[in-house]
Amino acid sequence: MNSTDGENTMEKEEDNYTKDGTVDYRGNPANKKKTGTWKACPYILGTECCERLAYFGMSTNLVLYFKHRLNQRSATASKYQSRWAGTCYITLLIGAFLDDSYLGRYWTIACFSTIYILGMTLLTLSASVPGLRPACVTKEDCHPTHTQSAVTFLALYLIALGTGGIKPCISSYGADQFDDADEAEKKHKSSFFNWFYFSINIGALIASSVLVWVQDNVGWNWGFGIPTVTLALAVASFFSGTRLYRNQKPGGSPLTRMCQVIVASVRKCHVKVPEDTSLLYEIADAESAIKGSRKLDHTKDLSFFDKAAVEVESNDKKSSKDPWSLCTVTQVEELKAIVRLLPIWATGIIFAAVYNQMGNFFVLQGERMDTRLGHTSFHIPPASLGIFDNFSFIFSVPIYDRIFVPFARKFTGHKNGLTQLQRMGIGLVISIFTMLSAGLLELARLRIVKKHIYYDYEQMPMSIFWQVPQYFLIGCAGVFTLIGQSEFFYEQAPDAMRSLSSALSLTTVTLGNYLSSLLVTIVTSMSTKNGKLGWIPDNLNYGHLDYFFWLLAIMSVLNLGVYLFIAKWYTYKKPVGTLR
Repeated sequence: MNSTDGENTMEKEEDNYTKDGTVDYRGNPANKKKTGTWKACPYILGTECCERLAYFGMSTNLVLYFKHRLNQRSATASKYQSRWAGTCYITLLIGAFLDDSYLGRYWTIACFSTIYILGMTLLTLSASVPGLRPACVTKEDCHPTHTQSAVTFLALYLIALGTGGIKPCISSYGADQFDDADEAEKKHKSSFFNWFYFSINIGALIASSVLVWVQDNVGWNWGFGIPTVTLALAVASFFSGTRLYRNQKPGGSPLTRMCQVIVASVRKCHVKVPEDTSLLYEIADAESAIKGSRKLDHTKDLSFFDKAAVEVESNDKKSSKDPWSLCTVTQVEELKAIVRLLPIWATGIIFAAVYNQMGNFFVLQGERMDTRLGHTSFHIPPASLGIFDNFSFIFSVPIYDRIFVPFARKFTGHKNGLTQLQRMGIGLVISIFTMLSAGLLELARLRIVKKHIYYDYEQMPMSIFWQVPQYFLIGCAGVFTLIGQSEFFYEQAPDAMRSLSSALSLTTVTLGNYLSSLLVTIVTSMSTKNGKLGWIPDNLNYGHLDYFFWLLAIMSVLNLGVYLFIAKWYTYKKPVGTLR
């Protein structure tokens, strides 16, 4: 065998392994034929489907649990639901930090799953065990003690910690199964995000229909117990795929690296950045100095941070480079990539506040409508209307992935049909129509209440199915904005900061929930002056919930204008080379 044949054999062997730095469960370079791609994804998608079934099965009806079992007023129940849901998404940052810095995605998911199951078990016990379960005179007349309420909230915030640790890692873990350096595999990554959200909505569909009915008609003990068992199945599904997974090595603390760039830039604030960017400091090796991350090419914007990579005399005198005085170009570009994402991230907060209404005021609105199925005696739980959001997702994702993308590709030339920013923008437009639809329905409902004096009716004679358009629209908006946002934040994040970036994108849900809660507080305070009942009284027939929906519609229009300006300005990251 001559040297040329030997080199060809080595190249073929190298082609069998991923070039994005991923390893198998033993820590060896990941073999493309034995790990990753769609071989591994069914286990991850199955995990997400079961976990979301558990989460939505517990959370979809939570506002009514607060109102009827914990004896809270409508506005109070809404605020507590929003704050809890917001906390579920702010704990993402804890999981993402541990993932990117120390544990890696696999072990982060494993650890937080344990906390999650503990929280779900305690919640089930709080709704089942005498002494922990609130004493009820009737189904909707309960009198919980302070201890019983405390146990419920302890369980809920353990769940918030558990789901927060898992959520940012699972989507990134699925995307990691496709080699970024292999164009054939990379083109499937966009499809993965579509099917990832498809799996979420299969789980949510079952939760919004079957489990909500169980909670309303069988009991909260079964209503919380079934999601707990489902969560255990999710964890079992995840571990069963261990041998097939590709794992990114944790790259050390991304927060420390970003702080080093900021400190080094400030220290050298009077230093001029050379016009020849090749003079900026970068290690000579083919791989980045950051474990698990490819090198990033220099970009021109946010040039102040380039000062961190300028070598000065004090740096030359030291045998080892002080990372708080001198950073590589890749490290600087990591920080730039995150800073660029922040304006796009901020525009997702209003969208999240709109999306939050589906599990909040849409449910309370539906509770005051006729919940019968046709002329039968069967009553539909108001929270079950969320299935139309799920149906919207489930039907739209395959159509988008298999029909819309190939069609749009012919006109745009983009491999995904639309850029991720274009996709997100379309979703923001649809979200405006969601609030208009909800507002018009409430306006029509209140006019009927006023005309026929239905103020004191628990359910006025207007079918709950009039809510279907607003649920369907919010689902369509999610197909564009939520999926586009997940893919965008994964793609534009540095390799060693992808879980942190995914968590950052999901914290818009946190702030959206908190914003919704804040708006309720402000609106209630201002609209109840001088003894008035306000926009959102306990009996919505006396209120003006439509005004709240109009407010969100106006805020969404303004938010869209800001988003279009920011999206036009955005600069994409530029990865260089491979890790193998």
